[in-house]
Amino acid sequence: MRTLKLVVQYDGTDYVGWQRQPNGTSIQELIERAIEPIEGRQVTVVGAGRTDAGVHALGQVASVQLESSIDPAALARALNATLPEDVRVASVEEAATDFNARFSATGKVYAYRIWTGPFLPPFERRYFWHVPASLDVDRMREAGRALVGTHDFSAFRAAGSDATTSARTIRELQVEFEAERVIVTIAGDGFLRYMVRAIVGTLVEVGQGRRPVEGVAATLASRDRSQAGPTAPAKGLVLVRVKY
Repeated sequence: MRTLKLVVQYDGTDYVGWQRQPNGTSIQELIERAIEPIEGRQVTVVGAGRTDAGVHALGQVASVQLESSIDPAALARALNATLPEDVRVASVEEAATDFNARFSATGKVYAYRIWTGPFLPPFERRYFWHVPASLDVDRMREAGRALVGTHDFSAFRAAGSDATTSARTIRELQVEFEAERVIVTIAGDGFLRYMVRAIVGTLVEVGQGRRPVEGVAATLASRDRSQAGPTAPAKGLVLVRVKY
């Protein structure tokens, strides 16, 4: 038995997320179904991040254990010949036997994309949250500094989350502006469900002047989800990279 590491890219618009669901098609299901004829049996593909419905990925990482001796590059080609065009296997490589895409990960990097122009261009509609107003990115950056470090992020977690602890470490939070795009990039050791989207929704309120800069630190300390901003739409979120 060998363990393979896959880097996967996908447009999540038409899927229920990474994880298998009874009510629609998932990325995990698509890859498992594509591997089964090659392996000759059902397999389980483990993803580093369980991205939600509508969330995209440039650098999702998955691991799978196979008995097949197929060459990694040949496996990538075979999978891409079978998978739909909005899901691609960017690379496949041999990994240590005990490698697990989820549990071996030491961190993830997400980017959230906001379009601030008066209208959202048709070719960008699947990948940006449209906020048709000028955002003060300096205020957003200043407010975001309160979130860097190890904190209890209960105020930014989804209700009903099954995580055993809400303590997480954000290593870096950047807010960049170019033309009509605002990109919020967050790197951390791990994230609660909807955490990045709740942070972005809160920072957007700061950028609009609807929430004071110092209010983000107060929201964090409150540990109360009702004190934070709205959950930003899934379509603006991209899993950029997984660190090991």
